[in-house]
Amino acid sequence: MTRKAIIIGAAGRDFHNFNTYFRDNQNYQVVAFTAAQIPFIANRTYPHELAGTMYPDGIPIFLEEKLAELISQYDVDEVFFSYSDVLYEDMMHLASKAIAAGASFSLLGLKDTQLKSNKPVISVLATRTGAGKSTISRMVVDTIRKVGLKPVMVRHPMPYGDLRVAVQHFRSYDDFKKYTITVEEEEEYTDHIENGVDVFAGVDYKLILDQAEKICDVIIWDGGNNDFSFYKSDHTIVVADPLRVGHETLYHPSEVNVRIADTVVINKVNVASTDMVKKVEESCKKLNPNTKIFKVNSEVVVDLPDVIREKRVLVVEDGPSITHGELREGAGVSATKEFNCLLVDPRANAVGSIKRAFEKYPWMGPVMPALGYSLDQLQELQDSINNVDCDAVLLGTPADLRKRIKINKPAAKVVFEGHDAGEPKLTSYLQAIIADLKK
Repeated sequence: MTRKAIIIGAAGRDFHNFNTYFRDNQNYQVVAFTAAQIPFIANRTYPHELAGTMYPDGIPIFLEEKLAELISQYDVDEVFFSYSDVLYEDMMHLASKAIAAGASFSLLGLKDTQLKSNKPVISVLATRTGAGKSTISRMVVDTIRKVGLKPVMVRHPMPYGDLRVAVQHFRSYDDFKKYTITVEEEEEYTDHIENGVDVFAGVDYKLILDQAEKICDVIIWDGGNNDFSFYKSDHTIVVADPLRVGHETLYHPSEVNVRIADTVVINKVNVASTDMVKKVEESCKKLNPNTKIFKVNSEVVVDLPDVIREKRVLVVEDGPSITHGELREGAGVSATKEFNCLLVDPRANAVGSIKRAFEKYPWMGPVMPALGYSLDQLQELQDSINNVDCDAVLLGTPADLRKRIKINKPAAKVVFEGHDAGEPKLTSYLQAIIADLKK
């Protein structure tokens, strides 16, 4: 008997779970996706070109708030939870809602969703979004190149545009325009592109894998939020954030990641207290006694330091990290401390959706979230930045907003660079891991 299902997600894991488990599965009929966490992704249709022959009209996408109504409307048997960076408590509230409406509540695991590559795969995951996956991924890239191998980055999906584009291949900034990506997507791709690494993303990760394998020696899976890898991994690195102590056992799938980790990297130890680092280390060891643990400093590098030095500065931080990631501040604020800046509070000057973001995420500090999921939102971000009375703007987002909007003050950009924090050294360990892959 065919079971009717709804997949709840955020335009990423949900589509992958459909592609790998449901697309040609005669035991299920997926009647809808529901969307949450990310704006402007509902009221679309998962296209029939990707949905397959069982879905000639595609699959509609609704807002998650309609879940109970949809369960009743479609007589749904089972709801599949398929997104990440969610508090356990919030996930179980969704489970209760689904069960009360008459459906079962399920999660898919590694066996049912991971694809096998014919090339070595190193996965870089995290306990929360904003932990510093990209920083560690760049350290992995550098190590791979030192032994003469070619890496390719496969990035967790963020398909906010045309869902019919199954594969996106980024080699340069020109490709950002080609695929008309959002600021949030650019944040995840820019550092790798500037480092000369090809980046793949999109909707169908089997097609992506086929193309990536043709041009590389090693695939690096760069996870989104705190999701686990879509690919079966030869080595799994999980980045833990000591600035959010305890989150590794409070959020899904943070705990999953730590339990499957070959290596845990405690990042940002130079900006966290010794006690914070110790607590995170003890927590990870308790979940996974066999994992190897390394510590890394995240050190700020500003491209135009004289623009901000000892100035009144507005900081624009990475959007997802300080919104649903609950990270109060990031690289930008760290840099203002190093360059003796006065941090200017922008909250009273925000307009539109930027103003509403401060209301929705009250833990955000006196920084501006880099939100640009649409052209209208980019305009609101530009207006919010330009409304602030300050000497300079510091972009703590990896996306270079100077190329996206017109900022009416001098602007600099800051990134984190990873460096070993004492012994044992992560860099030495990575060299040994990559050497084994080369054999």
